[in-house]
Amino acid sequence: MANHLSGKTIELDDVTFHQCVNLTRFNSEKTVSFVPPDGEFELVKYRITEGINLPFRVLPTIKELGRTRMEVNVKVKSLLGAKMFALGVVIKIPVPQTPKMNFQVTSGKAKYNPSIDCLVWKIKKFLGQTESTLSAEVELILKITEKKSLTRPPIQMEFQIPMFIASGLCVRFLKVWEKSGYNIVEWVRYITKVCSYEIRC
Repeated sequence: MANHLSGKTIELDDVTFHQCVNLTRFNSEKTVSFVPPDGEFELVKYRITEGINLPFRVLPTIKELGRTRMEVNVKVKSLLGAKMFALGVVIKIPVPQTPKMNFQVTSGKAKYNPSIDCLVWKIKKFLGQTESTLSAEVELILKITEKKSLTRPPIQMEFQIPMFIASGLCVRFLKVWEKSGYNIVEWVRYITKVCSYEIRC
């Protein structure tokens, strides 16, 4: 399939259509034609492995300050266009169990959640081409030994971005045939919603 903006071909893996799709027409014309069932449904699922437009770059730095303290710095850069934005950004930064922690953020709000041993950093609206930083100093319950450093689970992010598709795949045209007399408004809305975006430290 091709991105209609750049004309670049996009390789799709594991494509699965809803049973309402006319597969014969898709195979011959690359047009997705279907009679929709009642209610909301998932028309197609696919996976891509190359050419993904990542919306964020996360730069974590973790320093062990002796055996009882550690310093955590996380910088998040938005790679979106200047006019775009992400909503409901949640960044979960794993930290060891701690009785004491001092932290500050350049935007949004953060708090330590002891039930999941994470600093949870929330930003309501993250503008494109901007960056935010979290800095924390953590006092440890257990001492860091010389032979065994702390394990570092991945940082996790959640967010949604209107009018953005990481794969670049777009709808070239939409045509609706309505025979029962309803007034149909044709429109397409793009939104990227991510609930599992992991960054290894």
